[in-house]
Amino acid sequence: MITLYHHPFSVQSRFIRLASAEYGIQVECVVERPWERRDAFLLMNPAGTLPVVVENDGPAIVGALPIMEYLDETRGFVAGDKRLMPNHPDARAEVRRLVDWFCGKFDAEAVGYLVHEKLFKLEIPRADGGGEPDSTVLRVARTNMRHHLKYIGYLAATRDWLAGPRLSFADLAAAAALSCADYLGEVPWDEDENARNWYSRVKSRPSFRPLLLEKVLAMPPAAAYADLDF
Repeated sequence: MITLYHHPFSVQSRFIRLASAEYGIQVECVVERPWERRDAFLLMNPAGTLPVVVENDGPAIVGALPIMEYLDETRGFVAGDKRLMPNHPDARAEVRRLVDWFCGKFDAEAVGYLVHEKLFKLEIPRADGGGEPDSTVLRVARTNMRHHLKYIGYLAATRDWLAGPRLSFADLAAAAALSCADYLGEVPWDEDENARNWYSRVKSRPSFRPLLLEKVLAMPPAAAYADLDF
């Protein structure tokens, strides 16, 4: 049994949930709020970041990229043509580059700010930085969102999937990031048809259904969030 310590609106956590589902892995999800700095969680990951995976009595595996590699090394080799990592080293390098881009750069420059300002601040005590969204931060994040969406559209227009001819970890990382922003109504889909069409393909996969059912009590999703024909 794999236990995943996550937050439903952590980009990296969503990525691992999607990858696990694509590989048919049953995962027990434990919600972790990293700003609480829970002692038991810090013993597993002193950095206090998400996601963290523990399989049976094994050691904690920390971070989206190490967990991705672990899932591929332990499950991918039996997945056949459904493996999320290509066989050729050059193609594997491109998948890793894009996963790092979407889970790192895209999250750090756009999605992470949107989620933090509009959602996490509802949960974080005011004394610890919670409260009203910062409009300046949101404005910058929205500008950066447009640049990243354009890049995704370029990849989708020039390849069958973002990293090449087959669905890969790269598609799941990008979709995980976009889904967080999409819940908040912060993706300008009308600005890039190629990105929208690609996301619709990923969004229609069975692995995506649990994400589309999740809701935040104080903030319902944008109207088109769960619409497969948005």
